Amino acid sequence: MLLLFEVEEEAAMQTATVKWVGEQKFLGSTPSNHAVALDSDRESNQAPGPMELVLIALGACTATDIVSILAKKRQKLESLEVVVRGERAAEPPTVWTRLEIVYRVKGAVEEGALKHAIELSQEKYCSVEAMLKKTAEVSWSYEMGGE
Repeated sequence: MLLLFEVEEEAAMQTATVKWVGEQKFLGSTPSNHAVALDSDRESNQAPGPMELVLIALGACTATDIVSILAKKRQKLESLEVVVRGERAAEPPTVWTRLEIVYRVKGAVEEGALKHAIELSQEKYCSVEAMLKKTAEVSWSYEMGGE
C-alpha cells in the first residue's frame, strides 16, 4: 500500500546568487532577478561594497514604510529623502554598531503623523532594521521642509 502525503512548505526560501567576476568584484542576482554589481575593494571603488548596500537597504526599507503609512493617513507627501549614517566595529566582524537615520520630508504632512509613521517603521515594519538592531544602536530624527 502506497501512501502519499502533501508536505506543507513553511515559508518559501528566497535565493540570491553572487558570482565572482575577478579581483574583489562580484555580480549579484536578487531573488527577483535584478543584477547588482559589487566591489569589495574600497580602493578601486568601482561599485558599492556589501556593507554600503546594507545602509541602502535600511534606508529603502524604512522609506517604503513611511510612504505607505503617510498615504494611509492621507498626508500629502511631496518628497522624502532618508539619510543613513553608520559606524562599524573596529575588529572583525566589522558589523554596524551605530546607525543614525534622518528623514527629510516635504509636503503637507502633519508632524504627529510623520512621527507615528517613523515609530511604526522602527518598531514594527522595517525588517532590515529589526535585523540590524541585533548589533547596532539605531537613532532617528526628522526634518520637515513644508510644502
